[in-house]
Amino acid sequence: MKNPPFRSPCERVGGLAHFGRMLDKIRLHLRDELPAEYRPNFGLSVGLDGTLCGFLGVAHEDVIERVRAGGTDEEILEWCYARGTRLNAVQKRVWNEYARKLGWNDRASAFIESVRAEDGSAAETAHLHTAFEIMDHREGRAPTHS
Repeated sequence: MKNPPFRSPCERVGGLAHFGRMLDKIRLHLRDELPAEYRPNFGLSVGLDGTLCGFLGVAHEDVIERVRAGGTDEEILEWCYARGTRLNAVQKRVWNEYARKLGWNDRASAFIESVRAEDGSAAETAHLHTAFEIMDHREGRAPTHS
């Protein structure tokens, strides 16, 4: 998919990688415009959206309802903090590094390998090792080093 309707997972809201992307996907879901390829994994606890919600101590379903009520990304993040866990700078860094490296020699490695195989020859996708790299590659963005 080129030119996706949501931002790179590397972009940060309130210092958190992936949070804005998660909100973009929720907003599309609420308008029934989330691309079909993203629907099967939408909000799953094992995916980045669900893991981030777990890290914040809020349910993905509750975040959906908060997004439905409206507000800026920052207001929604503050709502998450008020309902769950307010992250300090160290916790934000832990989340960002975890999310940035997901797929590189960890539980998601097999999934990354299967996606790489779908996306082309080994030579064309050999440089893709993480979920962030796969997302940006599939969505036509240049690699971002956050």
